[in-house]
Amino acid sequence: MAQELLFKRVLLKISGESLKGKQDFGYEGDAVRSVVARIAEAMKMGVEIALVVGAGNIWRGQTGAGGGMNRVTADHMGMLATIMNALRLKDAFAAEGIKANVHCSVDMQPFAKQFDHGAADEQLKRGELVIFAGGTGSPYFTTDTTAALRALEVNCGAVMKATKVNGIYTADPMKDPSAKKFDKLTFAEAISGRFKVMDSAAFSLCSDNNLAIIVFNFDEPGALAKVLAGDYSVGTVVS
Repeated sequence: MAQELLFKRVLLKISGESLKGKQDFGYEGDAVRSVVARIAEAMKMGVEIALVVGAGNIWRGQTGAGGGMNRVTADHMGMLATIMNALRLKDAFAAEGIKANVHCSVDMQPFAKQFDHGAADEQLKRGELVIFAGGTGSPYFTTDTTAALRALEVNCGAVMKATKVNGIYTADPMKDPSAKKFDKLTFAEAISGRFKVMDSAAFSLCSDNNLAIIVFNFDEPGALAKVLAGDYSVGTVVS
């Protein structure tokens, strides 16, 4: 019997670092295939998945700006890096027989089509993967904000933020063994507790529009599928 889904359609936000494996930067084949396998597992459950990937395996705009670059130029480079990551993932999904569609925030023909929420909605309904690239198209916004914005535009039930920790804790569990994990939080509790769930712009978008956020450990085998089925042992839901 098929598992009951917590959400029918979600926006999955993963880091660019998840694609580099043990390398310092770029792509490691095994790491990319692992990402694809975990997302494919969730898609087989019947959930519709839109994807946003960061650029940390190639470039970070804030790092460039901190090194003396113009912030706008640095952020533009970060947007281009997310497009490269989207194309790399599209190729990897195709190798596994999964159709992936890249929607870019800016005109990048012939590499990727510009974002069209109607087309993206239809592709998701057909069970295809949709990858949103190029950030919001404007500097000073992170890929967290891109994830929240696109999730709202294509009517996702939640933003799923893939991290290396299995949810939100009272303190950093890596530093404080007594830290306690939350299974669920309200937006008000997350704000009052000053938990750094997402950057402030992204969190405000989710809070103002009642868009649930799920923070979970993407590295744990089967975690994505578990949290989609309502198993909070591998994550925390903010709603």
